[in-house]
Amino acid sequence: MTALILGLVIFLGVHSVRIFAEGWRTGLRARVGENAYKGVYTLLSLAGFALIVWGYGQARLAPVMLWTPMVWTRHLAALLMLVSFILLAAAYVPKNGIKAAVHHPMVLGVKVWALAHLLANHTLADLLLFGSFLVWAVLNFRAARQRDRAAGTRYPAGTAQGTVITVVAGVVGWAVFAFWAHGWLMGVRPFG
Repeated sequence: MTALILGLVIFLGVHSVRIFAEGWRTGLRARVGENAYKGVYTLLSLAGFALIVWGYGQARLAPVMLWTPMVWTRHLAALLMLVSFILLAAAYVPKNGIKAAVHHPMVLGVKVWALAHLLANHTLADLLLFGSFLVWAVLNFRAARQRDRAAGTRYPAGTAQGTVITVVAGVVGWAVFAFWAHGWLMGVRPFG
């Protein structure tokens, strides 16, 4: 469990600098340069992610059960994951109405992903992993919206075509992951 916790601290810590220390981040980037900052950020992120993957895998070998899972939570999680994949697509498809409405669909998608997995899973490692990401995403979304308000950021209106492409891409991504990739990558098949 130590590797999982260390990985979460590193990964989410690096990704939280903008939430808690925007001024320090801006100053550091100016001092060391954009490329050096991004290089260190990337290396720390990869190290944290590797520790999360390894630590979570180790924790799954000797799970500490916290409650008895209910079947309906798996169905709700699958539905929430569909929403999460659409939000993920909205972060990348240009001119979509979803991004125009929520402004930060990637972070909102992480919130939905974490909540879905908290509902469907029941071990201490699950609570640490998905609970940490949920708290981080809530704080990050709030901070991003505050930055937008302070800067007077306006998001362009989406088009019907961009929104349809976003939804289709999200549904296709969800289907591939739910019916094949999740089982292949994580060893857990959501529907079987």
